[in-house]
Amino acid sequence: MHAANKFIHTVTRIAQWGVGLSFSLLIMTVLLQVAGRLTDSSPVWTEELTRFALLFTVAFGTGLAFRTGSLVNVDIICEALPGRWPWVLRLLAALATAGLAIYLLPHAWRYVAIGKMQTSPALGLRMDLVHLTVFLMLLLLAVFATLRVVGMLTGAEDGTPDRLEQED
Repeated sequence: MHAANKFIHTVTRIAQWGVGLSFSLLIMTVLLQVAGRLTDSSPVWTEELTRFALLFTVAFGTGLAFRTGSLVNVDIICEALPGRWPWVLRLLAALATAGLAIYLLPHAWRYVAIGKMQTSPALGLRMDLVHLTVFLMLLLLAVFATLRVVGMLTGAEDGTPDRLEQED
């Protein structure tokens, strides 16, 4: 089980670093944009870069939000049910999330491939790098949902989200 915990920790850290770096880039770009508007010299590319940084923030953050329970949930209904029902519903929700994300991965990859033939207007960035955010979001969501399913079926966890206080 040690290897599984190390894998979970590593994937979580990568996603956290991705959120941190992309959000930092977003903040710096917006500050540059605002400062440029105050002096009537706002660079054109800042608008585009803020959108791309936001996409990467969401891509890295969605799996983490699933892990911590920050995504939309219906816990108030599920947890009020008697007996084993809350556990069963958490398992079904994780299975559905993982299944849908895994199903969409090849379609998202096709979307990434289409972007190879395009570039962004202001930065001249290849759009497959930007479209990769959709694939990355689904991949991380699938990984975190699958880890929850495996953890529940092996008895390592009960399927309740990891709260931020428990992170090291």
